[in-house]
Amino acid sequence: MTRERLPRRNALKLLGGAIAATYLDFPSILLAEDQVEIAGRKAQISASPISAHTVRVRIADIDSGPRNVGEDGAVLEAQLRQLATHKSLPRPSAPRVSIERNPLTIQISDAGGRAVQQLRVQEDTGSITFQLNEGPVLGMGEGGPQFDRRGNVDPMRSGQGGYHLRTHGGRVPIQWLIGTSGWAMFVHQPLGTFDLSGSEGRFTANDSAKRLPIDIFVVTAKEPAQVMAEYARITGRPEMPPLWSLGYQQSHRTIASREEILSVAHTFREKKLPCDALIYLGTGFCPSGWNTENGSFQFNPRVFAEPKEILDEFHRMNFRVVLHSVILTRTLRGTVQDACSLSRFDEEEVSCYWNAHRKDFAMGVDGWWPDEGDPLDAASRLTRHRMYYEGPQLDRPNQRPYSLHRNGYAGMQRYGTFLWSGDVYSTWETLKTHVPIAINTGLSGIPFWGTDTGGFVPTKEFTGELYVRWFQFSAFCPLFRSHGRTWKLRLPWGWNTGELGPNEISNYGEAVNPDPSELHNPDVEPICRKYLELRYRLLPYLYNAVRESHDTGLPILRALWLHYPDDPTAVARGDQYLWGRDILVAPVTEKGAKSKSVYLPRGDWTDFWTEQKIEGGREVTRPVDLATIPLYVRAGSILPFGPVKQFTGEGSDGPLLLVIYPGAGGSCTIYEDDGNTFNHRRGEWMKIGARWDGAQRKLSVQLLPGSSMLPPLRRKIEVRVAPEKETRTLEFVGHPITVSI
Repeated sequence: MTRERLPRRNALKLLGGAIAATYLDFPSILLAEDQVEIAGRKAQISASPISAHTVRVRIADIDSGPRNVGEDGAVLEAQLRQLATHKSLPRPSAPRVSIERNPLTIQISDAGGRAVQQLRVQEDTGSITFQLNEGPVLGMGEGGPQFDRRGNVDPMRSGQGGYHLRTHGGRVPIQWLIGTSGWAMFVHQPLGTFDLSGSEGRFTANDSAKRLPIDIFVVTAKEPAQVMAEYARITGRPEMPPLWSLGYQQSHRTIASREEILSVAHTFREKKLPCDALIYLGTGFCPSGWNTENGSFQFNPRVFAEPKEILDEFHRMNFRVVLHSVILTRTLRGTVQDACSLSRFDEEEVSCYWNAHRKDFAMGVDGWWPDEGDPLDAASRLTRHRMYYEGPQLDRPNQRPYSLHRNGYAGMQRYGTFLWSGDVYSTWETLKTHVPIAINTGLSGIPFWGTDTGGFVPTKEFTGELYVRWFQFSAFCPLFRSHGRTWKLRLPWGWNTGELGPNEISNYGEAVNPDPSELHNPDVEPICRKYLELRYRLLPYLYNAVRESHDTGLPILRALWLHYPDDPTAVARGDQYLWGRDILVAPVTEKGAKSKSVYLPRGDWTDFWTEQKIEGGREVTRPVDLATIPLYVRAGSILPFGPVKQFTGEGSDGPLLLVIYPGAGGSCTIYEDDGNTFNHRRGEWMKIGARWDGAQRKLSVQLLPGSSMLPPLRRKIEVRVAPEKETRTLEFVGHPITVSI
């Protein structure tokens, strides 16, 4: 069929207007003189450059207009409108847009003329085809077929009924696709199915009555960091969570008594096993939980007879307490600031529902674990995230909230919430599958993610070995938490007691408790200790990655693509990842493994455990025993290590250790704030920068611009160059210093 172009004045208006808009005031370019018909409805097209790298294309019913795209909370509409009226933007290069008819085709190119994406809209159905180009397609939220999304048809169904729950976990669909060949696309509306099984991709609305409006953001950047920054520009940057949420979190299920829960807490401290949070499931999800029944906010008197007193005791031992909650409604609306009717309880009204939490919160509860939510629509899922972020601030306005969710939606990162992958089964296949799931979740703008360590449902594969391998993986996930049925085997010491604890597998399909011979395994606890202590020692490194995520939108757990986009082998690897910028993690996911094959991208690397230097750009085979997960450090890195702590807020006189992994040069940043409040928004934070000159063997340390020293005002720092053992000690008081090593 011959293509019929739009009237010349319209095509020139769109193309020329797009360039001028980027330079001047970012207006929306509306094709008002030419209409299209989509699924029998008259519609108009608009194109709005929202940055030097991203174009927003909207096709809306002519009666509502393209500016009246329905708001579900995912997109930062106010921020984008502010960009549209900003008069003093620099003069960057701009994306280019052209449109043709029969079929309706929207071509997006970057400023250099590189064709980035082509959207072809089928006017009778509203379905959209787009180019996949070469290389893996990543992102698209949590769960679903892994690692490369190509070759699959995904209805983007939210919840635990989405796709292979036992191995892939719950589905949190985010309509954000990253083409590693140099494009990205966020389909804000409608919600639909992606067919990536052919040479082109196809998107079709799931609800035929909601084919309009179409609202799509196309990113033309090739640099991965810029791609992630553009997604953050559209949906928001991650908020800082409390520091304690990055420590170890221990979940409980069926609990017998007050003495039992206090005993678990005391055992952590007596054994000196680091732990920050104790989490309690609700009754109804188990025979005896923290509350009286499912959905109740009344404490279970058999366990928490005097809840305020018990919470105070946990706090004296420096534990935070997180309680399980559920919401059974299919819709949530409003905000916590809205008025709640005093005459009746409206569970769909956020202000009413949050009020049910406040009495328990006033007793000293530190965080919430909102479960379920599968029936909630996309906007309601995001509303719930917002509720658990803004609600706690009504009573503790300067304290960062904590909540752990099983469902989500684009934009959830703005509320600092954590996500876990749902009720997965304890199998080796599940562990293996969750490595690429972790990577795609991070690429989808959800930085704070983890799993039920060990898997939620025990199977015949659930052994001490599987638990240890999963524990190692979890130590390098943002959320480090153990939870599952037969819950006492989720305790670090649980595999050497000879007892299962409460039997929690009845009436749960294919659940099997471990063989009793597995319950006398003395190796598990020491290995768990090793990784608990390593996690806490690496908190300075991890917290800096969290701040970087907040500032840039980069994930904490990173695809190799983010830093090695020109290495096809690295881009295609979904069985390993970068933890921050400098540590490569290759989880062991095979039963009885004696070795692990690891791809090291170009450059030199150092084996974390042996400190042997290894040339990259190739596959290596790393021997492993049960206590070892392969870790490699990028040449030119400086890793900051803190002292071993029993909880994140524990004071210590121990020095900060900087280990230099030589390369042409090296640097690192140590970020600190108080870890609990929003004072960092007012400039109360510190960044110490360290830079290594390998040729001169000199280390320079300085306070970075914009920050100030936080107590203690004198910092003891030890420095070591790997693989050397000798250390050099220096004292930093905020003034630049340079020392020879």
